[in-house]
Amino acid sequence: MRPDTLVLLSGMYKKILATVNEHLNSEISARYALNLAKTCNAKFYICFVSGKDMTESNFKKATDALSRLFNEAEQQDIPVESTTMSGDPLNELDKFVRRENLDIVFISTRREDIRKRFFTGTVARKLSLKLPCSVALVHVVHMGKIRPGKILAPLKAKINNINERAYFTSNMAKCFDSQVIVFHSTKPIKHFFHGEVHLAPIEWEKRLPDDISVFMDYLKKYGISYERKLIPGVTARNITIEAFTKRHDLIIMGASERSLFSNLLKSSPVENLLKETPCNLIILKPRHED
Repeated sequence: MRPDTLVLLSGMYKKILATVNEHLNSEISARYALNLAKTCNAKFYICFVSGKDMTESNFKKATDALSRLFNEAEQQDIPVESTTMSGDPLNELDKFVRRENLDIVFISTRREDIRKRFFTGTVARKLSLKLPCSVALVHVVHMGKIRPGKILAPLKAKINNINERAYFTSNMAKCFDSQVIVFHSTKPIKHFFHGEVHLAPIEWEKRLPDDISVFMDYLKKYGISYERKLIPGVTARNITIEAFTKRHDLIIMGASERSLFSNLLKSSPVENLLKETPCNLIILKPRHED
């Protein structure tokens, strides 16, 4: 697709939901959603689902977080609605998203999501698969880094929902006036007789995948300046090293589209990055078609 034929999806997110619970990382995750709602001129929804075994203390922590976020949204003139429900989070959130016709939901990961295989039964993963809208899974590493100065956007050679990926990244950058670094970890080129071939940076540029070029064209169309970086090697390790050495504040990447069977055999870059990321991480599961 040529740059002059790109169609921008303005107003893609008109209704944005953040789920909160008794943990502080969920409130930090919700603040990403709040800022996105402000940038997109969207309505901001905040939701808390109380489980049957929740203690009175944890219930109060969650409802206090709801109140803080609601008041903050009102102070910034963001249309806001707060909801408390009880029951199974999967079923209650699914019904709420369908009833309100929401566009994207922000969900924070939990410690247990990182300790066990991310693709085998966590609540966050189940929600990303079950909900009919886009889902942003937020893994908070640094509590005080809600305003990222530098956003790292790792991309695969093939990108689904390119427009939404670019729209989400662009508006997150606009929220905080952030610098975007487009990052692609390429496979090393191997010669049959001479082993691995090392190319100069300008030669790697010539091998830039078409989908990544389209993604960068979208960033330009959305008015976002960016840098690009290509490095051969293992994807998750390269992303971790890049984020650590260059002191990036936030990573935005797409959810893995590997099958469940594939992930049982071999861990995905997303799962590896969840365990090793040196900064906050948003994993986007896009649903809006280009």
